[in-house]
Amino acid sequence: MQFYSRKLIKPENLNARNTLFGGILLKWIDEEAGIYAMTKLETKNVVTKFISEINFVSSAKQGDVIEIGLGFTKIGRTSINFSCEVRNVFSKQTIIKIENIVFVKVDENGIPIAHGKNLQNLKLTNL
Repeated sequence: MQFYSRKLIKPENLNARNTLFGGILLKWIDEEAGIYAMTKLETKNVVTKFISEINFVSSAKQGDVIEIGLGFTKIGRTSINFSCEVRNVFSKQTIIKIENIVFVKVDENGIPIAHGKNLQNLKLTNL
């Protein structure tokens, strides 16, 4: 798992309990995973296909800095899969875990198409 993206939790990111709103966090995860899929598949024509069970382990509060980690898990003919962990930068406490996020390469009509990547030509050394 590589942790690169960091976010400062600000007042506009909070829910009624004054902790990080889950929907905001899921938006950030989807965006980061989408960018990761685009860079690995070398195309911007990818869409989120599936996000598995989401495990909210702990919360974050205003002023916390979190980091979003993504790890490659699998490559298919049209798809690429990642796992995700979000944690507090300073305490390293896990905030959320997602076992499987799937992105699919699509054509201009939104139909899945082969991306032509495999483990040998997939650039996994950096985000």
